[in-house]
Amino acid sequence: MTAVLTGLTAYPLKGGGGTALTAAELGRRGLPHDREFMLVTPEGRFLSQRDEGRMALLRPVYDGEVLTVGTTDPALPPLVHKATDDGPVRQVYVHRSQCRGVDQGDEAAGWFSDFLGLECRLVRFTGRRETGRGGGEMAFADAYPLLLISEESLADLNARLDEPLPMNRFRPNLVVRGLGAFGEDEVRLLRIGATVIELVKACARCVVTTTDQDTGVRGREPLRTLAAYRTIGRGIRFGQNGIPRTTGVLRIGDPVEILERR
Repeated sequence: MTAVLTGLTAYPLKGGGGTALTAAELGRRGLPHDREFMLVTPEGRFLSQRDEGRMALLRPVYDGEVLTVGTTDPALPPLVHKATDDGPVRQVYVHRSQCRGVDQGDEAAGWFSDFLGLECRLVRFTGRRETGRGGGEMAFADAYPLLLISEESLADLNARLDEPLPMNRFRPNLVVRGLGAFGEDEVRLLRIGATVIELVKACARCVVTTTDQDTGVRGREPLRTLAAYRTIGRGIRFGQNGIPRTTGVLRIGDPVEILERR
């Protein structure tokens, strides 16, 4: 079966919901505006669904100028924020990685603080940040600019669960059909459309995968089931982190060609 690209998603706000795309320009830092914005504590530590499951209810959309953030609560007016590069530059942290973010002002900070019930600030990525391996670049992503998962990998997992889960539990940027269950683990280099992507490291999964992306409620799955057959080394692995090696336009339906296997 010919492999094809079936899903393309960017996450403008780290920890918030994704923006489904039909086409996008893949750059060195991944999809446009992916993890360009982030919420931080007053001390500069990043916030994500690991800390606050309610972040799953945020629905950000960014057009390159205005960040609009709605929620699953239709009674709550959305935040409409004109992004700025003129605010104070803050030293912030993604895990142990130190980076910089432009503070987006008191109005945005107040909106998010009220929604989450804790004091936080919204920052926008600035500067340059390299991946831990592979020589890639990223904004506020955990470790790599891309995450790819095959449809068959999710189907394999769902066949083991009492209740199937949607792909959004795993928050990939790229979804591919035709690699086979965990076929992405066997691929090092692939071409999608006119772009070339290197898959450099299996993705270790955390409590975010147990968070319902529509309600913010946590459960025990899929980590309990994945632990039984996808524990590799020190972590539960599902999906592959990737780095763009050539840039270009990605479109849903693009053919996927394996260039090199591991």
